[in-house]
Amino acid sequence: MLRVKTSVELKNKLSNTLRNWLPILQSSLSDLGEAMAPFIESNPLIDVKSGYEESFESRIPKKIQYGYVQNSHSEAIEALTIQHKSLYEVLEEQIDGSLFPTPISQLIARHVIENLDEGGYYEGDSDMFCVQHAISNEQFEKIRLRFIHVEPVGIGARDVSEAFLFQLESSSISDAGYTLASQMINHLDELGRYRKEPYFDEAMKVIGSFKNPPALDYMEESQQVIPDLMIYTDPEEGIEVKLNDQYYPTISIDAGYKVDHSFVRDKFKEAKSLVDALEMRKATLYKVGLMIVEYQYEFFTGGAIKPLTLKTLADEFGHNPSTISRAIANKYIACDRGIYPMKDFFTTAIDEDVSNAAIKEYVSELVKNESHKKPLSDMKLLEMIQDKFKITMVRRTIAKYRKQLNIAGSSERKQLYLLGR
Repeated sequence: MLRVKTSVELKNKLSNTLRNWLPILQSSLSDLGEAMAPFIESNPLIDVKSGYEESFESRIPKKIQYGYVQNSHSEAIEALTIQHKSLYEVLEEQIDGSLFPTPISQLIARHVIENLDEGGYYEGDSDMFCVQHAISNEQFEKIRLRFIHVEPVGIGARDVSEAFLFQLESSSISDAGYTLASQMINHLDELGRYRKEPYFDEAMKVIGSFKNPPALDYMEESQQVIPDLMIYTDPEEGIEVKLNDQYYPTISIDAGYKVDHSFVRDKFKEAKSLVDALEMRKATLYKVGLMIVEYQYEFFTGGAIKPLTLKTLADEFGHNPSTISRAIANKYIACDRGIYPMKDFFTTAIDEDVSNAAIKEYVSELVKNESHKKPLSDMKLLEMIQDKFKITMVRRTIAKYRKQLNIAGSSERKQLYLLGR
């Protein structure tokens, strides 16, 4: 009888802990307090101290450098936080590619970026810029118009009509619809006159999907997120995984109640379950971190991300893949190479030993070092990839990866090279 009672109590304890654990596991570190609020508000025995109340200075691990030397207190604070990329960061990453391969083209591109208004429209003084740098207005415009290939599409346009024309170039629309849409965009204040045209509905549907202003998605301030794990290289210990546990709230249970009452006993058990759930969250994420290092060791030593499925981790944990998916959702890892969403370490495998991330990295390297007189075609890229990785692919997959990397086609790259800008 005693054995049965003990088994039931243990089962109930695990059930309560697991019930608390899942929402706590699923939340990001910055939202953890909100996830715990329902459990705390109904329990007078729990006292919680926020993990954000202490000074930043006491929390910064001295070993972690995050890829740069920390020379100031403010840099150290930035090392423990991540902010979603701003519009300017996104644009800066793109102007170093094949679209702007020369110093003068990058100079013009940076001028355009630095003279965007809040909506993403170019409002700089191009005449003065051209005089200062001995560039013709025609040369300047040729470079500025390459922003038609930059994400978000429409950025760098002078006005709404031009931004819509930029976006039209990358839209899925029939040739006849494209022709009509171009005419309509040039007369946005007179759209009604095109209503009887045969492709009006198609053109109007496409135009209605365009972003106005083009930087619309970047106009709200990005949310700041705290990384859950810190992975860094120690000269003596090798790669280490550390929980960012100093941001966790501290839970105190008031054991001073002397009343022997079922309500107090129940609330005490609930409080213990919450503490256990918080510890389970830490243990789960720490184990995920260890396994990511094990499977992605090459990445943390300068290589590419390798294939790793959620099922692989789920099998190791003995959990369902959906549980692992919740565990990594909204979680970030800070390491020597930067700060990454945890989900980035789970890539789709093209082959047992090759990930799409590795293929993309190889494509970027090939294009970066290609002959300017004879750029590599998609078929040639396909041959080189299949030869290197010993896999079978199709040309359209290469074209898709190239577009995702914001790399123009071979004929367009050749024209850009010939321009010498």
